[in-house]
Amino acid sequence: MTMTQKIAVIGGTGKLGAALARRLARAGAAVTLGSRDPDRARAAAEELGHGIAAAGYAEAAAGADLVIVAVPFAAQEGALAEIAPHVAGKIVVDTTVPLVPPKVMRVSLPAEGSAAVRAAQLLGEGVTVVSGFHNVAAHKLATDEDIGCDVLVFGDDKAAREQVVALADAIGLRGIHGGALANSAAAEALTSILIFLNKTYQVDGAGIRITGTLIDPASGKAL
Repeated sequence: MTMTQKIAVIGGTGKLGAALARRLARAGAAVTLGSRDPDRARAAAEELGHGIAAAGYAEAAAGADLVIVAVPFAAQEGALAEIAPHVAGKIVVDTTVPLVPPKVMRVSLPAEGSAAVRAAQLLGEGVTVVSGFHNVAAHKLATDEDIGCDVLVFGDDKAAREQVVALADAIGLRGIHGGALANSAAAEALTSILIFLNKTYQVDGAGIRITGTLIDPASGKAL
């Protein structure tokens, strides 16, 4: 991941979107917050600092090399429809978790099998969808602390997946290949379980960490 890339965070005024935008900007990326309300985006960008810009969904996506979608499941279809004309040939990183309030502690995957597969179908051919960042607590990501959390990254294009793994590494997490885009269902479902764990065991933002010594398939070195 070239951190001088232009990255749009669609839904960048939300908790996860804002946290990702801030970490990406600190790592050297040129970040634009995308919001349905450009005024709200500008206010959020000013608060976050680090040279973060602001725009509407379409404008943010059009000016980016890579697009991250960080919106609630209920807003996913509408957000993707707005950016679809502007993301051909680009990587779109979908972070959507199919939570259905008020029963957010119960796994509820969409008919397509996962929110990520749904995103790929909605965006159509010519767009490379990768998914990730489902299981990291947004309020922890918003700090400068070492979270110690792994990010499972899914996608059918291995090279695109590698870029998002590197992006996760660049912002202080550990990116791990999780395989095909369909496998995203596992991480999406796990979010409901983590919410349950948070409540049941009074955890301040449970995450995941893969045990054992992982050997990077590219470098042959331990992660």
